[in-house]
Amino acid sequence: MITREPDWGEGRGLFGGILHAFGAVGRGGVLVFQSIALFPLMLVRGRSRRELFAQMYQAGIRSLPVITVVAFFTGMILALQVGLELRRFNQEIYIGSAVMVALLREMGPFMTGIVLTACVGSSMAAQLGTMTVNEEIAALEMMTISPVRFLMAPRMGAMILMTPLISFYTCIVGILGGGVVGLTQLNVPWGQYITTAMNFGDLRDLYVGLFKALVFGIIITGVSCYQGFTTTHGAVGVGRSTRQSVITSLLLILMTGYIITRMFYDL
Repeated sequence: MITREPDWGEGRGLFGGILHAFGAVGRGGVLVFQSIALFPLMLVRGRSRRELFAQMYQAGIRSLPVITVVAFFTGMILALQVGLELRRFNQEIYIGSAVMVALLREMGPFMTGIVLTACVGSSMAAQLGTMTVNEEIAALEMMTISPVRFLMAPRMGAMILMTPLISFYTCIVGILGGGVVGLTQLNVPWGQYITTAMNFGDLRDLYVGLFKALVFGIIITGVSCYQGFTTTHGAVGVGRSTRQSVITSLLLILMTGYIITRMFYDL
């Protein structure tokens, strides 16, 4: 018989569920701040640097094939949908500006967050969850080795460094995809497309997008590692923690993306 841990609020009542949720947020926040505080230490220790580079490879380089396909088709979809509407007013030459602004502000960091949640965050939760149920985390603590320093901090540092870079790469590939649609389906010359994109793209849009990607990377790592460290009930618990990490990360990315946009842009 499969044993299942109660979800938030199940068997606790509404008030108990709310308290449990706030407690989880607090414990997760502590883990995030601890791992970020340990980031400078990884840069001065050779073994920590090697682990950091290994996690950067896992989070960044190995995600590039998926990121490339997603970004290219995202740019194509944006260009096609916006271009069809602009064609009604004979203004399709401005699709470059629409694609550029949409990718820099929202779609670039958002698609980066989604892909990294699926590819990297789920892997973190599953790996740490397996270590937890196999009592490897407890073994580290018995040897006075901090799991946060040894396991979470390199992953947090890698995501902090890689998510803005991947988001920028996503924007570039998406703009290229939009240009392909503009050239082949909307008869917009490549030079005109790039010119309008560069003229309407603002540095503030780029900075806000990179900041969003940075925050998304912290969210993904914090949620995934917390779910991994709190896994129980064997293999069933690993699957549940992995699923919960993906769901929670996506919801927080959506809400945080709106809040950041509202902070930096006046209505």
